[in-house]
Amino acid sequence: MNETFMKEKPVLPLLLSMALPNVLSMLVNSLYNIVDSLFVARISEDAMTALSLVFPIQNFSNAIAIGFGIGINAMIALYLGAGDSEKAETAATHGFVLSLVHGVVMMVVGIAIMPGFLRRFTQDEALIAAGITYSTIVFLFLVVNMVSLAFEKIFQAVGRMKVSMVALITGCVCNILLDPVLIFGLGPVPAMGIAGAALATGIGQALSVAVYLVVYLRTELPVRLRRRCLRPDAALDGRLYAIGIPAILNLALPSLLVTFLNGLLAAFSQSYVVVLGIYYKLQTFLYLPANGFVQGMRPLIGYNYGAREHARVKKLFQLTLLMSAAIMAAGTVICQFASGQLMGLFTQNPETIAAGQTALRIISIGFVISAVSTTASGALEGLGKGAESLVIALCRYVIFIMPLAALLCNWLGADGVWHAFWLTEVLAAAVSGIVYRRAVTHKK
Repeated sequence: MNETFMKEKPVLPLLLSMALPNVLSMLVNSLYNIVDSLFVARISEDAMTALSLVFPIQNFSNAIAIGFGIGINAMIALYLGAGDSEKAETAATHGFVLSLVHGVVMMVVGIAIMPGFLRRFTQDEALIAAGITYSTIVFLFLVVNMVSLAFEKIFQAVGRMKVSMVALITGCVCNILLDPVLIFGLGPVPAMGIAGAALATGIGQALSVAVYLVVYLRTELPVRLRRRCLRPDAALDGRLYAIGIPAILNLALPSLLVTFLNGLLAAFSQSYVVVLGIYYKLQTFLYLPANGFVQGMRPLIGYNYGAREHARVKKLFQLTLLMSAAIMAAGTVICQFASGQLMGLFTQNPETIAAGQTALRIISIGFVISAVSTTASGALEGLGKGAESLVIALCRYVIFIMPLAALLCNWLGADGVWHAFWLTEVLAAAVSGIVYRRAVTHKK
């Protein structure tokens, strides 16, 4: 299959053709995240709190799947751009097998640590039980999730964005349809509560894998998973991890941040912990579609860099930044003028709604400027510069926001945590510009 369209097609139509299927699938994924939380919130606010407490570990497992997938994606695109299809297939095969190993390890570790992890934040046995029930079922499907995301990155690396769109949408729609049936019961199906929400998630992931398998087995792809490619290749595996580990840390750092912020906020009121959990559900509706453009850009930048088309690399970055900023600007307007209505979707507690209104209005100040750091991170990963991307992530999730949140909450109470978000985005954007320019200049 000829993939030279990645360096021959005009940049804007090319980026749109690669990004829009991702944006659509990310919008559906965002809708699923919100609908899933809405159904859980209807069980009780305690159930929503349990979901918020489980989020850091669940997000960390997803970070491993997606982050290592970024390494697979980047290596395939770089080798295809350089015309080395054998190496591209080896990268795909090694990446897929290693993803399976990651899934098994995380399943065992995740289930084992959750009881102790939850008890760090609450002594409410009902909350702990709900969190253990939800997380155990979700983690039992971790191998399935790792396979799904490995396939996703392989298909994206070769320009098959529509396949990944169909697979993700199929899984999300299945999840949305199953949520009310499994949570509240319907006909012969018993009401399963929070366990039903977890089971719906796992079944949706399994359905996505089924879509990928059908397409993989029935269509031609420029890379295939081949037994002969399983021979040891320490150098290639090292490159996969050199890109994948920083990407994993990049995506996992929000888990560390949420755990840290939950500790700060719980000292003021449990309502603030709920608000933070709701915020992270709502912000996916902005950051996931924006990430759709980044995902579309990533293999294009890798392929064009491998083909030494540096002018196209620069243009791809600029267009992605512009489109991401436009999405975040729309989100800013919504959060400024409809924050109360958004919070009211998840809770009827007046105290929580009032705190959430304030949080959304303050945090959203930094949405537009955050497009700089998210786009720069994605571009660096596409260029195989995982360490530089990690520097940006550390600034966003550790170096700036944690000290700022701890300091400001002493002066402003819980509101100080919310102000730390937008201040961090301004500082991280400045760092991102410097890091990206230096990395690109060095690569040339």
